Amino acid sequence: MLKILVDYPRHDEELAVVERSLEAAPNLNLALPLDELRDAQAATAQVYVDPALISYAVNLAEATRRPQDFGLEDLEGRVAYGASPRAPISLVHAARALALLRGRTYVVPADLEVLVKDAMRHRLVLTYRALAEETTPDHILDAVIAKVQLPMLDLGRQGAA
Repeated sequence: MLKILVDYPRHDEELAVVERSLEAAPNLNLALPLDELRDAQAATAQVYVDPALISYAVNLAEATRRPQDFGLEDLEGRVAYGASPRAPISLVHAARALALLRGRTYVVPADLEVLVKDAMRHRLVLTYRALAEETTPDHILDAVIAKVQLPMLDLGRQGAA
């Protein structure tokens, strides 16, 4: 669903990891019973997503497939295959979970913004030209995010979250 980039640890962090590997494995305790996990999944499914945010997620994916339609001519010839429909699905589902973790029953634009690259970077297939130019999926997504307008929501309107 998401591809989170994790860099190598700093020297002192890696040192701690190696030192911990020399000790006996700790006893693990159950962190979350299965029924509570199911309850959390059910609660996530109840988090409201404004249709404008769903449209935004779809627009982001479309911009990776048809950059010229979004004024992203610079990306032409760099993306062989753009994000599939699973990309906005994953983005919206992840945003729901994030909203719930942040104590809300509704998604706000910032929830999507923070997750766009994680939900889409591994769904782009770049061309040889892009790879030769050392263009990364994140470079492509930065351009897409800058160009595709984030919707402004009136959370105080009647019927809003």
